Amino acid sequence: MKVSSMICVICFIVFIYPLSIFAASNEESWDKLDQISDEALQMVKQERYKDAKQLLSHFSNEFLALNQQDKGYTLEELRVITVTHNSALKAVTSTSLNFEERIKRVTQFRLVIDAVRTEHQPMWTEMEDSIMTTFSQMRTNIENGDQDTFNQQLSIFLSKYEMIHPSLKVDLPAEEVQQLDSHVTFLDHYRDQDLKKATRLQQLEQMEMDLRDLFERMTEDDADPSLIWVMIVTGSAIILTLTYVGWRKYKGDKHKRQTQRDYDER
Repeated sequence: MKVSSMICVICFIVFIYPLSIFAASNEESWDKLDQISDEALQMVKQERYKDAKQLLSHFSNEFLALNQQDKGYTLEELRVITVTHNSALKAVTSTSLNFEERIKRVTQFRLVIDAVRTEHQPMWTEMEDSIMTTFSQMRTNIENGDQDTFNQQLSIFLSKYEMIHPSLKVDLPAEEVQQLDSHVTFLDHYRDQDLKKATRLQQLEQMEMDLRDLFERMTEDDADPSLIWVMIVTGSAIILTLTYVGWRKYKGDKHKRQTQRDYDER
């Protein structure tokens, strides 16, 4: 029994230790990629485009190294990362883009990397107040029959939605993104059409519900899965240790009682 218990403890440690080391290494790699993307954005904000280009090139090298070790992401995430990275790289090298467009493209990339890395409350959810405020203004414009102001607010909303759209593809199921896209397409396509107020308001109300539900789910303060995993591992190790110690104590006490009985019978 003693040998069997020791083997169980050893096997448990041997099994868990490599997994914990790999998880820590993978997390460290993504932390580094996240930091590089953030620094690149800061360089663009300071109009230091050459430095931003160097950082984005460095990101490619680091990402390639991670890819050789372990992907750690889905094919869709890989596609979104590649597309937004290429767009960000073009933003810091093309002279035809203005400052606002450069910021927008590199911010898209920054948000995507954070979305891939972060399980809960990704950075793009911080745009909730700005997006929903603009959306509420759009609805008010329609209620007041102010089509011109509605079109202006709609353009602002579309720009904000486009900013977080790549990140939505990372964090949401494809069908949910398609549903949101269908709302956006309707609003944009029929912005100059003579639709009934009730029809346009109905579309706005449905999209507002979908957006609020989305942000609410993404900002829920759920427990971190990695923390749960650590708790399970730690708890299991403690249980095994206590079980083994208890068994040793039981065997020791049993041996003492037997020795005492043998002594008394002499």
